[in-house]
Amino acid sequence: MIIKLLKQMKELKLNSSNIILTGFMGSGKSTIGRSLAKELKTYFIDTDSLIESFENKTIKEIFEREGEDSFRQKERYCFEWIKNNVKNTIISVGGGFPVFIPEIKEAGRVIYLKVDFEEILKRMNEKELKKRPLFSDINKAKELFFKRDKIYSSLADYIIENKDKEKTIKQIKELLCK
Repeated sequence: MIIKLLKQMKELKLNSSNIILTGFMGSGKSTIGRSLAKELKTYFIDTDSLIESFENKTIKEIFEREGEDSFRQKERYCFEWIKNNVKNTIISVGGGFPVFIPEIKEAGRVIYLKVDFEEILKRMNEKELKKRPLFSDINKAKELFFKRDKIYSSLADYIIENKDKEKTIKQIKELLCK
């Protein structure tokens, strides 16, 4: 079983490289990441969840109590930890991660899951919106979306329009086989 799994990972060129999913908040990085990792029989890490685990606080609490600068320092720590300790893993990063850590490719191949802003709003319910501090002002969030879109695109090894979960996973698997 292990030999078969190693062979499959090698065929999909995931032998020692991580796959990093980037995109704006609500673009489906965690959803796609979990499903992709399950299909590839590998590991999945969500950097926001990892930071919450390291800090024993929610992202919202970190932003409210310590501020965005403190959160970005925690993201940097998380990046260094992943870069030095994690291999063969699907990683979903927070929306600001590639903006504040432009050397993100040092930790793996980067795939930008691109989704229109209006589609992101449709996907998120009120609970999701409240969980995300940068969505407290929709107009500012939209402005931030367009600013970050350019950064995500410039840092990505691949850009995939994430309109359908199954199609997106299939496209990623096809890219990994090239």
